[in-house]
Amino acid sequence: MDKKVYFFGNGRAEGSKEQKLILGGKGAGLAEMTNIGIPVPPGFTITTKVCRYYFQNKKYPNGLDKEIQGALLELEKITGKKFGGKENPLLVSVRSGAAISMPGMMDTILNLGLTLETLKGIIEKTGNERFSWDAYRRLIQMFGNVVDGIEHEKFEHILEEIKQKKGIRLDTELDVRDLKDVVDGYKKLYRQEKGESFLDDAKEQLDKAIKAVFESWSNPRAIAYRRINNISESKIFGTAVNVQAMVFGNMGEDCGTGVAFTRNPSTGNKAPYGEYLTNAQGEDVVAGIRTPLHLDDLKEDEEEVYEQLMLVAQKLERHFEDMQDLEFTIENGSLYLLQTRAGKRTAAAAIKIAVDMQEEGLIDEKTAMMRVEPNQIHQLLHPTLDLAKKEKYKVIAHGLPASPGAVSGEVVFSAEEAIEAAEENRKTILVRLETSPEDVAGMNAAQGILTARGGMTSHAAVVARGMGKCCLVGCEEIAVSEKSGFFQAGDVKINRGDVITLDGSTGEVFRGEVPTVEPSLSEDFGILMRWADKYKKLGVRTNADTPKDARTAREFGAEGIGLCRTEHMFFKEDRIFAVRQMILSETREEREKALEKIYPMQKDDFYKLFEIMKGLPVKIRLLDPPLHEFLPQEEKDFIALSQEMGISLEKVKEKTKSLFEFNPMMGHRGCRLGITFPEIYQVQVRAIIDAACELKKKEGIAVNPEIMIPLIGHVRELQVIKEDLLPVIEERIKKAGVKIDYELGTMIEIPRAAITAGEIAKEADFFSFGTNDLTQMTFGFSRDDAGKFIKEYVKRGILLVDPFQTVDQDGVGELMKRAVLAGKKANKDLTVGICGEHGGDPETIHFCHQIGLDYVSCSPYRVPVAKLAAAQAAIENK
Repeated sequence: MDKKVYFFGNGRAEGSKEQKLILGGKGAGLAEMTNIGIPVPPGFTITTKVCRYYFQNKKYPNGLDKEIQGALLELEKITGKKFGGKENPLLVSVRSGAAISMPGMMDTILNLGLTLETLKGIIEKTGNERFSWDAYRRLIQMFGNVVDGIEHEKFEHILEEIKQKKGIRLDTELDVRDLKDVVDGYKKLYRQEKGESFLDDAKEQLDKAIKAVFESWSNPRAIAYRRINNISESKIFGTAVNVQAMVFGNMGEDCGTGVAFTRNPSTGNKAPYGEYLTNAQGEDVVAGIRTPLHLDDLKEDEEEVYEQLMLVAQKLERHFEDMQDLEFTIENGSLYLLQTRAGKRTAAAAIKIAVDMQEEGLIDEKTAMMRVEPNQIHQLLHPTLDLAKKEKYKVIAHGLPASPGAVSGEVVFSAEEAIEAAEENRKTILVRLETSPEDVAGMNAAQGILTARGGMTSHAAVVARGMGKCCLVGCEEIAVSEKSGFFQAGDVKINRGDVITLDGSTGEVFRGEVPTVEPSLSEDFGILMRWADKYKKLGVRTNADTPKDARTAREFGAEGIGLCRTEHMFFKEDRIFAVRQMILSETREEREKALEKIYPMQKDDFYKLFEIMKGLPVKIRLLDPPLHEFLPQEEKDFIALSQEMGISLEKVKEKTKSLFEFNPMMGHRGCRLGITFPEIYQVQVRAIIDAACELKKKEGIAVNPEIMIPLIGHVRELQVIKEDLLPVIEERIKKAGVKIDYELGTMIEIPRAAITAGEIAKEADFFSFGTNDLTQMTFGFSRDDAGKFIKEYVKRGILLVDPFQTVDQDGVGELMKRAVLAGKKANKDLTVGICGEHGGDPETIHFCHQIGLDYVSCSPYRVPVAKLAAAQAAIENK
């Protein structure tokens, strides 16, 4: 292996910001800050390559220890201190840092190198006995938890007991004697849990800490975070380890630690935002153990340090050309930067920051678009609380609005409860004293998060913003009893299972479920969408079966309808009787008579969709599901149907039984219905063409209906159906006396269709990939039952993601690619799209761009997501 350790310090670093894959985000940031003159404590970074080697070989690469010792000697030389030395001891921190930011998911240990001997040296050197014992108790707790797996809560219990005995609330109120008692308690716990004393050798502490931080790459919370955020280990593997000279924010009142953002991560406003604590170490702010002060307070307490921090923040934002998330420590009035990274932000903030930075000339339009995650946009399209109605609900508490949104749900007090409820499709609010990284899966499962402690830069706030979850933190008005399953807000007691509502814009907590209204979108959102239209190559259509869906999609900029499912129209109350009458008919004549009742309703449906789309393409899929889905399932419904139809109950049951299929998804459905009962499809196309002709006559709107045949697997199926339908279509156009253009094509959702696409394309005007069915038939998974095992497949690495959410590019994608190439070769005018939920998935959209599709189609609320993803695909693949 090549170079394994990169040094930084004294204004010189061996790495740079371009080396994130090797040094991790934190290491690359520290190197870059050092190179541009930012005050950074010196240290060294062990690369992600070492981590990968360690996991593959269960040992370190040759020569690593020698490189670490060389870097440690250089660190001692720069600082004038000795690691493990008695007189002027060097203490270090060991921090993780992957190439992609995973806040709080991996481990950190501070104050390494403190032993009974070096503790004396620190006391003599600093003359600050309280600080020295505070640093020592912190080391024992962090080392015990991270390296030796002793539960964090057990240490906290000892600390809280001593605070309660003394009648104090804050850690900073503990004196030297108290801290010695805490250390004694911690060491006693250590002996009970591990059967040995706390490690009293600085070199061994460092070795074990480095190993533990590497191993934290595969801890449950890190694995869950990567799964939730679709971080592929095939592209990004391993964490770097950063060993850095300690600077201390817990030496007294002229010391402190904090987190700052160069712009507001919640709103995007161009104003520094942050929090800090005096006499504290960094983990106190991030973990939310104490509710911190605002940066404005730092301006009052330490104006010179504040001004220096503002200059550093401005310099880093301009250098990295993005909003930065900074960690800093103040030691005896001197400022040090411990981290810079692109800050996690809400959807609204992401868009505002991108647009503002483009207007400021800091970045161009393409870069601005790449700064917004397409899936983030979905957050902005969700409802907000109804201002008129929320006044009628009781506000029981106020927290800090860390991440916006408006959500209601049952109160739960653990991550496990939230996950279990999500599996049962129950909405929850996760209420905690403070969250920890172990809660990440539960935070993802819950609709919202409420914590009693912590600030706007705490773990809960940062992770929730990244997930797009509504989150209130630092809600000190509530007393949380997690074990007993309730929280108290003044005189109001909220029990497990009670419903509350969070307003992520105001920080208000309401009792009950507050009604919501549709959101209003900002001008910045409009600018982003205009940029997307400018750069994207793929068309973006919508899946819409109703006028409401069609109007919504048009408002979001849909360029037509890519899928109208006609069967959804059949289930309406005013027509289900006619549908059932058609199914129970014994002869073609009886079926046609029943279908005549459906015809005017279908024509009206299509007319409304055509009218809303104003000449944009409308792709209508003819009847697809098996007929038994339209028949009742319960005895009372059988009786009602027999009475409605005027036929015997036995006959209704007999007909229903005759339609039973062992595998209906692969049975008598789709084009097979159209072949055995051609009158069904003939009535549907008559309604489509008549509606298009009527609209053109009345309003002069040129409609281009696209008639889509489902489930074609053989070219002869399509030929036979065309023989049945084309005469009807031409006859209706001739009768109307107007000229309209129409297309007739097919879905590609059966593997055989993809393989024989060249033949089918000669008979089709278009292809539309139905990837839900194509996925289930390619894998042999039932999409209705796959949920029972897909999660385990993803968890165990058999599949990277659920193939019903993101297209499986290696298998299903290969069939798609083959079909596009063969289809367009056989028919140069063939248009090819995708419909179904995959059409709104950003990763799938990138793939669709790469293989040459003409458009994607998705649900109305995914249209902006698809537009941005399509633009990003065009930029990345230029």
